[in-house]
Amino acid sequence: MGIMSKILGGGGERSTEDYVELDMDDFDAASAGPGLSVRIAEISDKQDVIAIKDAVYDGDLVIADITRHSTSDRTVEHIIDELRQVADEVDGDIVQKGDDQLIITPTGISVSRQKLN
Repeated sequence: MGIMSKILGGGGERSTEDYVELDMDDFDAASAGPGLSVRIAEISDKQDVIAIKDAVYDGDLVIADITRHSTSDRTVEHIIDELRQVADEVDGDIVQKGDDQLIITPTGISVSRQKLN
């Protein structure tokens, strides 16, 4: 029996004794590599953008609350432009959800513009 038939099953009957149950405690979660984190931020002034940029550069998705600013406010326009540049630099995405939230994604993650329902 060749290796491929062992992997894919080369016929014959299989039973539960042919398989080994793995104990997940035997595996180190940190060895799987860093995962994506979703970070929550509140933007009250331009200084808050620095932490958001750092999080996106580190590979985290950020949901930022911008309710302290009017969407027509020049400060918000400047903040959105800055965060758009970050999203472009890391090949991520940025969307504004309503008048109160920005979602900024890291490399390789995009936000669909279509609602599910």
